[in-house]
Amino acid sequence: MAQIARVVRHLSDIPAADWDALHDGRNPFVAHAFLSGLEATGCLREDWGWMPCHICLWDGDALIAAALGYLKTNSHGEFVFDHAWAQAYAQHGLDYFPKWLCAAPYSPVTGPRLLARDDATKRRLLDAIAGFIEQSGLSSAHVNFHNQADEAAFGDDAPDERWLLREDIQYHWHNDAGWTTFEDYLGAMDRKHRKNILQERRKVRDAGMSFRIVHGDDASDGDLAAMHGFYLQTFADYGNAPALTPDFLHHLARTMPRQLVIVLAEREGAAIAGALCLRGGDTLYGRYWGATSMPDESRHPGLHFETCYYQGIDYCLREGLTRFEPGAQGRHKIARGFLPTLVRSRHRIADPRFARALRDWCAEERMEIRQHLRQLRTHSPFRDDAAT
Repeated sequence: MAQIARVVRHLSDIPAADWDALHDGRNPFVAHAFLSGLEATGCLREDWGWMPCHICLWDGDALIAAALGYLKTNSHGEFVFDHAWAQAYAQHGLDYFPKWLCAAPYSPVTGPRLLARDDATKRRLLDAIAGFIEQSGLSSAHVNFHNQADEAAFGDDAPDERWLLREDIQYHWHNDAGWTTFEDYLGAMDRKHRKNILQERRKVRDAGMSFRIVHGDDASDGDLAAMHGFYLQTFADYGNAPALTPDFLHHLARTMPRQLVIVLAEREGAAIAGALCLRGGDTLYGRYWGATSMPDESRHPGLHFETCYYQGIDYCLREGLTRFEPGAQGRHKIARGFLPTLVRSRHRIADPRFARALRDWCAEERMEIRQHLRQLRTHSPFRDDAAT
């Protein structure tokens, strides 16, 4: 029976078991529970530019491949910036939007994007994506933060390099040295950085802060409400529109109970700050942070670092996790042991003229990123004789 490509507008139309059979379950951001929860609890809205548009392959009645996808009418919540591309289209009287995006919404987290069991099926899925944007008259297709396992499916042997490669830098913590305690971890650093971290942690402790980590199945309604309140405060402080709803946090606590990890900072029995994380197979993913108010937080300058970084590292060491990805951007993370790491995205541009121009643009950008990466790596806080 011939394989058929279909567009799925609601992930709830696909049984969770069928979708989750396409990946190994180690990355929570591609799980049916996470993605369908975003759709069902009001986190993805058409007026915000998010329209679910998952491209799937069936062999008869069997789902054999899927790409989590969205029609986008802006570039909000993507973290791979293509505003200059949209402006160039507009200057030539062309429409860049809508475009098609394969990514975990609001989540600059590397993971599987082409959900299939082998490279050959992934390539057929990419062909289906290309056919979809051509038939729909879309400007482009984008696959953001794909992992190394997906890279081979794109290939660079085509003369026109139809899937353009972009690279960027994030800051990740790796425990390749086998540390088991925070003291082991600090012992691998040079004296200056070790001293600074100890001082930051001591100031928070001396200010009367204590910390509590709860998983989804441990979290009370009050814990979830506090974390959502911190999230709202951060977005208000920076003038951004919050997308995650209280219902979504409750959904995660119910459907992904041990993968939802919340760090709560407390003083005199009251929660004053928090960090929202998700746990994967060997990785902790830090996603959102907030405090009761930024002026209050500013009186405790170490509170952000303790809540978002040091408590997460402690958790990884206790739980045997070997990676911690605390979110996008932030060169200040290097001093706290999060080293610069390359992340990738792929882009298919329908118009061949723009594709040719952007091919050279992407190549130049990659050279600049690689040069910056080499420079950043000279600022590692770890001793030269310490394995990291």
